[in-house]
Amino acid sequence: MADEDDAQQAVPNMPGMRTDGDGVTRRRPLRKRHVEETVEVAVPVRTAYNQWTQFKSFPRFSTVVHGVEQIRPTVTAWTIGYGPLRRRFAVEIVEQDPDAYLAWRGLEQKPSHQGEVEFRPTEPGGTAITVRMLLEPRGAAGILTRSSRVGRLTARLMHGELMNFKRFLEGMGQEGGAWRGTIRNGRVQHDHPEPPRSRVAQWPVG
Repeated sequence: MADEDDAQQAVPNMPGMRTDGDGVTRRRPLRKRHVEETVEVAVPVRTAYNQWTQFKSFPRFSTVVHGVEQIRPTVTAWTIGYGPLRRRFAVEIVEQDPDAYLAWRGLEQKPSHQGEVEFRPTEPGGTAITVRMLLEPRGAAGILTRSSRVGRLTARLMHGELMNFKRFLEGMGQEGGAWRGTIRNGRVQHDHPEPPRSRVAQWPVG
């Protein structure tokens, strides 16, 4: 897992929100070259989004995710691997809009990665799920990852995992749970924040 300091480092150009000259707030895309895959699922957007937020269910359909542990409200630890090989790393959710969008960044130092997933309604009442991921390894590994072959392998893996999610969710027909909070800049947004309190325990200010 990453050190606590890593969680505080800002990642430039993370997928998030930007306000254009016309005053309209829009999400900005991942910088540099990224891998992108889309799959259509025969369930409504709300159902698809709700199930995606159930990270601990990923090992039930994924071929590479073996475990997900909640560390903090916006941080999870993922164990992935093939065969006997295992790797554990922390991920922070930096932006999350219910039924629309989720962006994350890896907290590991090398290699690092960031990604986003969008949910869009389709005509027959289904959902188009688009995942974009950017790997950012350093040194010699960075040169290797920029090769087209590695990009194709990553895209193939992402497509396979999305198809597994599609079969899993369509087989259930409904979500197995949901987390419908909003996250901005790595912080959960509360609809009714608590009033500020004085330094004296249990004494509210004002």
